[in-house]
Amino acid sequence: MGLEEDVLSRIRPTEKEASEIRKTAEELKMKVESYLRENDVDAEVRFVGSVAKGTFLSDPDLDLFIMFPVSISRDELERIGLKTGADILGGKKMYVEHPYTRGAFKGLDVDIVPCYGLKDTDKLLTAVDRTPFHTEYVKSHLSDAQKDHVLLLKKFMKGIEAYGAEPNTRGFSGYLCELLVIHYGSFTNVIKAGSEWKEGVTISIAGRGPPITGPMVVYDPVDIKRNVASAVYIDTLAVFIAACKSYVSNPKEKFFFPSDRVPMKDRELRERSKNHGSRILTVVFNRPDVNTDNLYSQIWKTQYALEKKLNAYSFNVLRAVHKLDDEIVIVYELERDVLSKTFKHVGPPVWVRSSESFLSKWSGNEHGDPFIEEGQWNVIADRRHSTAAEMLAEEAGMAGIGREIEIETMRIMEHARSLRKTDPLLLTELLDPKNPWDV
Repeated sequence: MGLEEDVLSRIRPTEKEASEIRKTAEELKMKVESYLRENDVDAEVRFVGSVAKGTFLSDPDLDLFIMFPVSISRDELERIGLKTGADILGGKKMYVEHPYTRGAFKGLDVDIVPCYGLKDTDKLLTAVDRTPFHTEYVKSHLSDAQKDHVLLLKKFMKGIEAYGAEPNTRGFSGYLCELLVIHYGSFTNVIKAGSEWKEGVTISIAGRGPPITGPMVVYDPVDIKRNVASAVYIDTLAVFIAACKSYVSNPKEKFFFPSDRVPMKDRELRERSKNHGSRILTVVFNRPDVNTDNLYSQIWKTQYALEKKLNAYSFNVLRAVHKLDDEIVIVYELERDVLSKTFKHVGPPVWVRSSESFLSKWSGNEHGDPFIEEGQWNVIADRRHSTAAEMLAEEAGMAGIGREIEIETMRIMEHARSLRKTDPLLLTELLDPKNPWDV
């Protein structure tokens, strides 16, 4: 048995598992249909997503759409859809671009999503109205044999941490994986093609729409104005390309079943940091009560905003990682976390009129009078902030962090305390980055 056949035998649901999942899905569908009839609601109930397409791995989520006629108002659609989800699942209201209910039914995670039942995608009324068209397209264009290739590609994407269009992963959605197999024909062909991709790779399956820019562009065959790969971040695309190159030259099980990272011991972390000659800074925030997907978007925004501040003040970020559990933790590796008390402030050229006000302002400066270098006045001045921790404590509130991340809850741990208190696995990922397939 070859590698891919062996992987398939481990990830493909058994007939019994698949039958149980479909049975549970049908029970849920009947329950929702009965509920709608009892409440005199005119709507169609339809499954979308991997279960409907037959491209699911073990323990899939169920995505059930309630498709309302266009005659109903948006407010009524949301009200009835959310009430149905709450009454059936007892779940939690979620909201990314469109409100829906998340809960569980007989051991499976379920999303119940209200949308409009449209004839085409020319005039979409909600952000999810095209999703049923995605399901129908895949069902009509993906052969039974190719479904196994989708399973392999999804498992490969999961193994290299590139699967999912959510804000934390910023990667390849299940629908995008299905389209890639439809376009290239097989898992092997997708991997070979991926090994030769570059930034800006563009794929049109059923026609090309208006020009779209991005790290990767895949024109949606059911709505060619849309880029199916819009969520794919440049680094995620690069990881996939690198993984494809590596797999083509050396296919191995770890691409599908990577080993868990073992955190370094405290002594190893201290030695690694000492060898780098770098400094660690940890920033911790309380976790706000916000939808997880929305929160991850804000964490990325916060990480980048604080990194920009650190770089602007010459502390120079080498690398950063974050995690979300009971708290938000962002860890930076810096070139330095302490600067000199003073710096050289470069002023105007000697011959311009503003040089007079510069000389007036700095006359009697405690660190010495202005001096000329390269035709310009210069002066030694006090730094506003000489440590990274002090700078962030003062400047983070003006950095543009995530809107719902509360600056008042921010705690900063400097180098020594970071090495003692920060999660060793997070520090290991920071100081010793590895590809998942190389762990």
